[in-house]
Amino acid sequence: MTKTFLPSVKEVETTRKWHHIDATGQTLGRLASQIAVLLMGKHKRTYTPHMDCGDFVVVTNAGKIKLTGKKMEQKVYFSHSGYAKGAKETPVKRVLEKNPTRVLELAVKRMLDENKLRAPRMKRLRLFAGEEHAFTERFGK
Repeated sequence: MTKTFLPSVKEVETTRKWHHIDATGQTLGRLASQIAVLLMGKHKRTYTPHMDCGDFVVVTNAGKIKLTGKKMEQKVYFSHSGYAKGAKETPVKRVLEKNPTRVLELAVKRMLDENKLRAPRMKRLRLFAGEEHAFTERFGK
């Protein structure tokens, strides 16, 4: 009989790594799926679906991501206040101008499972619009 290996919470916490990703010129969806895999911990041998086994991810130049096709003009974000006529549609171009990290944050958030593990996973994601970030000591730059 093979035994199922379950990592302890202490082991998971002590083995978290830091990953640095430069988003310059990378496609939004492909980059978001890579980040989601790192946040979930699916790249690890000790991945367990019901535990938060993922790593920290720091993304720089999030404002320089690339959207393919006509998405810059056609893609919109939809939200609704819950009231009658409370629908809002915001084009991705305006979101990128106002808050460049928001587009990548929403893409990663929507690629993670909608459960109690999503919030702690998103806390380990650090997004920066430019080259400067507060985690230079982690990467030796």
